[in-house]
Amino acid sequence: MKALLLLLLLLLAQLCSAQLVPEREKDPEYWRGQAQETLRDALRLQRLNQNVAKNLILFLGDGMGVSTVTAARILKGQLQNRKGEESLLEMDKFPYVALAKTYNTNAQVPDSAGTATAYLCGVKANEGTVGVSAGVTRDRCNTTKGQEVTSILRWAKDAGKAVGIVTTTRVTHATPSAAYAHSANRDWYSDGEMPPDALEGGCKDIARQLVENIPDIEVILGGGRKYMFPKNASDVEYPHEDKHRGTRLDRRDLVQAWHDAKPPGKVAKYVWHRRDLLALNLSRVDFLLGLFEPGDMVYELDRNNETDPSLTEMVAVAIRMLQKNPRGFFLLVEGGRIDHGHHEGKAKQALHEAVELDRAIGLAARLTSPRDTLSVVTADHSHVFTFGGYTPRGNPIFGLAPMQSDVDRKPFTSILYGNGPGYKIVAGERENVSAVDFAHADYQAQSAVPLRQETHGGEDVAVFARGPMAHLLHGVHEQNYIPHAMAYAACIGSNRAHCNAAARPAAAAALLLPFLALLFLLS
Repeated sequence: MKALLLLLLLLLAQLCSAQLVPEREKDPEYWRGQAQETLRDALRLQRLNQNVAKNLILFLGDGMGVSTVTAARILKGQLQNRKGEESLLEMDKFPYVALAKTYNTNAQVPDSAGTATAYLCGVKANEGTVGVSAGVTRDRCNTTKGQEVTSILRWAKDAGKAVGIVTTTRVTHATPSAAYAHSANRDWYSDGEMPPDALEGGCKDIARQLVENIPDIEVILGGGRKYMFPKNASDVEYPHEDKHRGTRLDRRDLVQAWHDAKPPGKVAKYVWHRRDLLALNLSRVDFLLGLFEPGDMVYELDRNNETDPSLTEMVAVAIRMLQKNPRGFFLLVEGGRIDHGHHEGKAKQALHEAVELDRAIGLAARLTSPRDTLSVVTADHSHVFTFGGYTPRGNPIFGLAPMQSDVDRKPFTSILYGNGPGYKIVAGERENVSAVDFAHADYQAQSAVPLRQETHGGEDVAVFARGPMAHLLHGVHEQNYIPHAMAYAACIGSNRAHCNAAARPAAAAALLLPFLALLFLLS
């Protein structure tokens, strides 16, 4: 009887397996044709795009390791009612791909602050510090002076380009802050988070640096309102919630300070509501500050579509604002809450954040041209996030593996974490996931080791590149190489000798042309 049952199960599995394969994929010519098309595309890449990059866009998926990219690709396809694995993310269409080594100078597995300093400032740094060299020790204000390092955003601004920051986190969070701030502690969002010795030592909080260090940043969009207002000041959107009140001990209104710092005759607009953002006549706005939440912005799955803009909507506004500058622009775009979803063990939130970042990448591609815009997509670090379990083709990415554990005889989800809050023991055994809603947005996937917060992963992250000089991003690089390659492509920063050298032959030819013409006539 058991043998008969086993045979029936085997036949059923084979039948299901046959149905999993799309008809066209059964034909070898489908795969040969696909490979030949890819080969033709690769051969076209031999003609390198060596234009000067007028515009630079750096898309940063915080915590978007390779396993997250793959899972997001499948999710994107399944949201389009496809199997998913064969889908293409927008970043998948970029012709050049590299790997970046993410370690901090003092950490094998990095944090987002030291990595942000690497891919924005071109210098590796200690974990927990932003915009400073490895000579700075975390929390030690007195080690900061003289160790400040500038970012590619500053290099672009110094070259006369427009610059912008768009993020789904606080605008004072680790990633965006490395673009403009220099701090011994990434958590010094306002002076309310700083210890007395740091305040007495003359160190500035990050929100204050946002307003004062580079006052002419054209676009700043994200969350983080409460760090801009006096302590206990009520929030405009959540006036009755204490946790959203202002945090500043110096009693300053930094939004007003931001406005006051603008040159006479320039129009500076502050918005906190999606409606006001989308209603702006951008041709009449010179500087834009949008802070849509007191802290981080809400997960895309939970976002209030009336009050909070999506990342894609913010990117659309930012690009249209920055494109007004004839010298071009630099834009930093962060999908920052991919990282938060993973830390909470909420893979569904993390992956939907990644899909939204990819949507923004697609929109940016439509608004710009690879002839003059270098676009780079990367991550600061990975997470201990994985999916496996021999799932069949088209298996729901948040679904169960097709088998039970051969140890505890319980089912398990394909998505799992190496550590994190999803570790649960029920009656002395691993929780039976079939008894819970594992497809819920806030479901915490099971983990091997119990931690209140899941940790980063230490493996390399992908770097996708398209546009002028994108071929400079290839192979395996130190993470701090990224802004140097981007700056080289745009002829900004300190390494500009090649730009002058490239211009000299053309100038010389222009000067020689009349003499050559005269010689021709005389001969």
